[in-house]
Amino acid sequence: MRFDEAYSGNVFIGANPDYETSRVVIYGMPMDWTVSYRPGSRFGPTRIREVSIGLEEYSPYLDRELAEVKYFDAGDIPLPFGNPQRSLDMIEDYVKILLKDGKFPFGLGGEHLVSWPVIRAVYQKYPDLAVIHFDAHTDLRTEYEGEPLSHSTPIRKVAELIGPKNVYSFGIRSGMKEEFDWAEKNGMHISKFEVFGPLKKVLPELSGRPVYVTIDIDVLDPAFAPGTGTVDAGGITSKELLASIHAISNSKVNVVGCDLVEVAPVYDHSEQTANTASKLVREMMLGWVK
Repeated sequence: MRFDEAYSGNVFIGANPDYETSRVVIYGMPMDWTVSYRPGSRFGPTRIREVSIGLEEYSPYLDRELAEVKYFDAGDIPLPFGNPQRSLDMIEDYVKILLKDGKFPFGLGGEHLVSWPVIRAVYQKYPDLAVIHFDAHTDLRTEYEGEPLSHSTPIRKVAELIGPKNVYSFGIRSGMKEEFDWAEKNGMHISKFEVFGPLKKVLPELSGRPVYVTIDIDVLDPAFAPGTGTVDAGGITSKELLASIHAISNSKVNVVGCDLVEVAPVYDHSEQTANTASKLVREMMLGWVK
């Protein structure tokens, strides 16, 4: 793979054209091969970039500008359509190179299964890793209709890899009873329905630790993000998600990588979801990359 140019010509607003001098690398993981309801998240990374042209580069929340963070947009990894295992292997190999080069990996999905190989690669570099997970769904299944490679399984895979006690899920409002029972039995932190308040309480215990943050856009209520594959009523507001991102920014947590997944533009003709995602990317980058 080449890193001196993007895979595609479309880049996030303000991106640095030089890989070598960039601290952050934005990369797309256009995969929706295993979704159980509606496909379309493979088009999320491209649309998030496209709508970023309308985004202000200044954050009034953080009093920082995107120009203060050098980031390279590598475009989308050319994943083989319909081949989950090969796609996951390619993503993991890609992220390993980013980490070897000292880059901050910032992934855009794609279905949530794409987070699994990324976290596996990050864990190899940071063996005391913790994961903060924002989502409507537990994603703790071992398989979906007999298939272990499913967008309903990534957090279970992560928990079994790094230890359930090192996984902190917020905003959860959907999942099988067995998933909730497994989490409780194994000491995994799950905050049902809420995000900001419970997050503020646990951030001090993560102080100084390397943390990977994965955000499924469906943690937001469908009123704020209808453009996603599996909408689920009763979610949080975009204001609360922004406040939660800023709470992490203001903590002593060492964020070492992140992703934003499950934006499916075809289900939102207003483009509200993609525009919200674009703003979230700005706040995550400005708040988490010091």
